[in-house]
Amino acid sequence: MKLATLKDSTRDGRLVVVSRDLTRCSEVGHIARTLQAALDDWEHVAPRLAGIAEGIETGAQPTFRFHEHDAASPLPRAYQWADGSAYVNHVELVRKARGAEMPASFWTDPLMYQGGSDGFLAPRDPIVMADAAYGIDMEGEVAVITGDVAMGSDPQAARDAIRLVMLVNDVSLRGLIPDELAKGFGFFQSKPASAFSPVAVTPDELGDAWDGGKLHLPLLVSLNGKPFGKANAGIDMTFDFGQLIAHAAKTRNLAAGTIIGSGTVSNKREGGPGRPVEDGGDGYSCIAEIRMIERIETGSPKTPFMQFGDQVRIEMKDRAGHSIFGAIEQTVERSGGEGPR
Repeated sequence: MKLATLKDSTRDGRLVVVSRDLTRCSEVGHIARTLQAALDDWEHVAPRLAGIAEGIETGAQPTFRFHEHDAASPLPRAYQWADGSAYVNHVELVRKARGAEMPASFWTDPLMYQGGSDGFLAPRDPIVMADAAYGIDMEGEVAVITGDVAMGSDPQAARDAIRLVMLVNDVSLRGLIPDELAKGFGFFQSKPASAFSPVAVTPDELGDAWDGGKLHLPLLVSLNGKPFGKANAGIDMTFDFGQLIAHAAKTRNLAAGTIIGSGTVSNKREGGPGRPVEDGGDGYSCIAEIRMIERIETGSPKTPFMQFGDQVRIEMKDRAGHSIFGAIEQTVERSGGEGPR
């Protein structure tokens, strides 16, 4: 089934079940008013929501038009948001570009940071920033929402706890990252609010593209209307979601509604970095990666980070070409209401 949260006068919105083609939805407040409430009692609530989903498809359930613009992120705020870096190829490129060796442990022990989860951007909300010199970048990723996960759970138990799958734009401010990391205490200012796809789906909706821990479909990223990336999320993913969740749960319990991100989806080809889409490659899911490759190949990057007025779109389609999660589509705006400049 497919679930979304519609914006209303409350912080957490109201839960709806969405049709497979993303055109219609049905109110389910009598079952669970919010997605968090559904996750808190998933064993009892999920079968009832699935019944609504079936009724939508057969025409037995009353519906109204679903508009992606009306959707908040599926969880407008969450108890926990932790983002991994499962595509070690991406990490390797970052370090190579600045002349740093990559520790061997990066291939066996996932990187992960804890992001701000008190409020997420809606999938069509602008990315509002005071200064383009912050180095505004998108990061196209896959994310999962878990049920309760016990401390010390192994990867298989962690996979069994995956309730929903969605997409994320994990916005990064590349100009602020180096100084923050140099302090040795991790990201904070350089990781503003993220935005998630209009719809989150149960793993069974993904068919054989979902293997229990990875999603084997291209992540489509465009920048200002031009294809920027189509890297396959199931390729070159060193750590699957079971491993990422188990890593997060090593020393703590994870509450239902925890969001775990994959990190920037990144592919490499023929032993080297991927090529731009315009050169016949699968492109990239963030600007930093193409800048790294430009620096490695030519000595300096040429692709700028996002400027005011730039627009990013992140989407994933099934093998028949239908949108699965709806689209994240965001424009960079200057804070203070001055608009693009």
